[in-house]
Amino acid sequence: MAKPVGPACNLRCTYCFYREKKAFFPDTFAPGPNPRMSGEVLEAYIREFIAAQPGPEATFEWQGGEPALAGLDFFCRAVQLQKKYGQGKRISNSFQTNGTLLDDDWCAFLARHHFLVGLSLDGPPALHDVFRVDAGGNPTSERVLSAFHRLREHQVEVNVLACVNAKTSQEPLEVYCFFRDQGVRFIQFIPIVERMPDLKAKDLGLSLAGPPSLKGDNEKPALMPWSVDPEDYGQFLARIFEKWVGTDVGKVFVMNFEWTLGAFAGAGPGVCYLAPTCGRNLILEHNGDVFSCDHFMYPDFRLGNILTDNLADMVDSAFQVHFGQTKKTALPATCLACEFLFACHGGCPKHRFACTPKGEPGLNYLCQGFQLFYRAAAPAMERMAELLRQGVPVAKITSSQ
Repeated sequence: MAKPVGPACNLRCTYCFYREKKAFFPDTFAPGPNPRMSGEVLEAYIREFIAAQPGPEATFEWQGGEPALAGLDFFCRAVQLQKKYGQGKRISNSFQTNGTLLDDDWCAFLARHHFLVGLSLDGPPALHDVFRVDAGGNPTSERVLSAFHRLREHQVEVNVLACVNAKTSQEPLEVYCFFRDQGVRFIQFIPIVERMPDLKAKDLGLSLAGPPSLKGDNEKPALMPWSVDPEDYGQFLARIFEKWVGTDVGKVFVMNFEWTLGAFAGAGPGVCYLAPTCGRNLILEHNGDVFSCDHFMYPDFRLGNILTDNLADMVDSAFQVHFGQTKKTALPATCLACEFLFACHGGCPKHRFACTPKGEPGLNYLCQGFQLFYRAAAPAMERMAELLRQGVPVAKITSSQ
């Protein structure tokens, strides 16, 4: 995942965990224009990333901050370099954005080059605008919705990335029905969980606690007020699932449900945080630095720099392999005995700061929510998995409700 402008963003979303990482680049983020990945870093990244792919495809993911701040010319150059170093591979691009900078020129470019766009939208304006505001504290929902419809007009493939926080978690059907009525066909619900800064975070100049595996993180800091409650998160997914499975299977694709169905069908979860191990989703910062993960962008997890170190070597380094395997080896006994281990595999390591009822460390904070949702969805998931085994479209389940 490449971050062409690093943590720079034109919005000031209250719950953002990444914008504060500008503290790691004091020279770059001095007063003045936003930083941008240099042509040298961009070319090295594209060349090495394509060369490192063992199969016939190479998928580039562009994120931020807000990647559109890099400018349209930057991405035109990126596409040119992908063609130059393509080696006959199929090249695809995904682009995660808040949408507020996307005009017709941007949308035409994204359509022409078949970019998959992940658009950040939390729900109807009254819920979206609680936390997603611009630098002046103004609401952004109108601009984001305008971007969504402009992208649709240009026939760009769009997924909505919706954060589930302390507010939106209280209105699951309002959120889901709003998306459905707006014409959204692909939705991903992302739980927001952040903690108050611990000593390590304060030493680094940050306002949020880092992942629990950071050295010195032993204070068990309290949660930030916008974080979603585990039970609320589970109820949020369960309520939407009940609505979706009754009316919208095959019409609206909720990725959280798709991943769960994959697990029940024995095909795997399809996303890193629900996989048995991790460590393959590294990030490239604007200056060429490579880190273990988007959620582990801290000095302790810096693997090297694209200009001086080989990308494949960084991915396969002993440190990174151990990082990825620890997701599995550090599971508490409670998780190993759980009936739903096959579906969540302990969740994201960033959220493993809770303790089991027996006092074991390393339990995912959202465990209760995951279990609540899986129990509610299991009967329908098992029926859909059986339909898949029979070669029958899973949408048939709707007619049997």
